[in-house]
Amino acid sequence: MTAMAEHPTAPKTAPAVPAVETTAQKAARYVWAGVRIALGWTFLWAFLDKTFGLGHETAEKNAWINGGSPTKGFLANAATGPFQDFYNSVAGDAWADWLFMIGLAAIGTALILGIGMRIAAAAGSVLYVMMWTVVLPPDNNPFLDDHLINAGVLVGLALIGAGTTLGLGRWWATLPIVKREPWLK
Repeated sequence: MTAMAEHPTAPKTAPAVPAVETTAQKAARYVWAGVRIALGWTFLWAFLDKTFGLGHETAEKNAWINGGSPTKGFLANAATGPFQDFYNSVAGDAWADWLFMIGLAAIGTALILGIGMRIAAAAGSVLYVMMWTVVLPPDNNPFLDDHLINAGVLVGLALIGAGTTLGLGRWWATLPIVKREPWLK
């Protein structure tokens, strides 16, 4: 044995990655890809419904293309807690509407396609946390609700590279700009 191997604090090598993917590993990749796509759809659907007033949460007369505000109703009516004054003050502002809608569309598209997962996860997590702060305290729990859970799931999806299964993540990673700027993965 070498002296390094005998020392109890010597660094150990990482275990070898199996050359063949197990059925459980493959199933997990597909489950997480499904979660990624589902969360992406929630963002994209919110964008489409608020833009066109598809009647689920937004009536046609309140659609963004018909002059409605995507932020006014939620921020003006739902805002409670310590950030109520801030959210009430920006509710319906054009800059807030545009940032919110661009965010919904970009995050949803990136998640569905499996590209830009790091940016989508970061932006989506920030948006989820902000939406959580609108309704403080949550209705069903003194602290935790689905906004915080989904924010954590988004971060996890980026960390495991969930865009490579049922997505364009592998192709995206080969783009020269993404190779130069890994934060774009």
